[in-house]
Amino acid sequence: MIADGVMYGTTSWSNVFAVDARTGEELWYWDSQADRARGSKACCDVANRGAALYEGKVFVGVIDGRLVALDAATGEPVWDVQTTPVDLPYTITGAPRVVDGKVLIGNGGAELGTRGFVSAYDADTGELVWRFYTVPGDPNEPFESPAMEAAADTWTGEWWKFGGGGTAWDAIAHDPEAGLIYIGTGNGSPWVHRWRSPDGGDNLYLSSIVALAADTGELVWYYQTTPGDNWDYTAVQQLMLVDLEIDGELRQVIMQAPKNGFFYVLDRITGELLSAEPYSK
Repeated sequence: MIADGVMYGTTSWSNVFAVDARTGEELWYWDSQADRARGSKACCDVANRGAALYEGKVFVGVIDGRLVALDAATGEPVWDVQTTPVDLPYTITGAPRVVDGKVLIGNGGAELGTRGFVSAYDADTGELVWRFYTVPGDPNEPFESPAMEAAADTWTGEWWKFGGGGTAWDAIAHDPEAGLIYIGTGNGSPWVHRWRSPDGGDNLYLSSIVALAADTGELVWYYQTTPGDNWDYTAVQQLMLVDLEIDGELRQVIMQAPKNGFFYVLDRITGELLSAEPYSK
């Protein structure tokens, strides 16, 4: 990303640099000092998909589960928070997004037995504002939200002992006019449906596009692209917000081409399915 003549970028191991966009001169370099042992928990290498810039700070997710705010002028840390449990194989490779003064970050690790969630932190202080879990936890404990209580009806067995999965490790989009945040969720943990949910069930909210209220993180609507996913058909691919004319009517839509081979067009306000056509054999 480039702002005021400065280019900011990230490297593997979640390091961040700033260079003069005109000359290429390095202005600063920040070493995340990420726990190298965490690299063995990264299913798809220690990549980093970028940073976010907001009101003089650069925000980056670190492979070991931290979210860090850096001074955009100097690269010095402003705050540093651990967003994931340190005793479980969570990782972060996705880019943060900033929405209305909140920094949103997801995580990965579904291949190794984690429970997915997305968190929003105050951009100034690093304090947690809200958290949305993508799959339900132990039903013997209080549910975090009505969305989790409803989702539990779509699981069977003792799924929570395997984590559940559903990590939101990449796709996040925002509609400021609607006040909605859209999250793409991943595969189950473990992949095999009968292992994690032996008596069947759709397993919400795996492999889904989920719309949340930007202020509170509460579920507004969802669309599951692959119910009862058994094939790692994640829905974490990029989410595109477009205004399209459909049957003579201008519709506010969200579009995605996830791994199951269908191209989805949904009304982004209501979640209504408008189209789902195959783009591959």
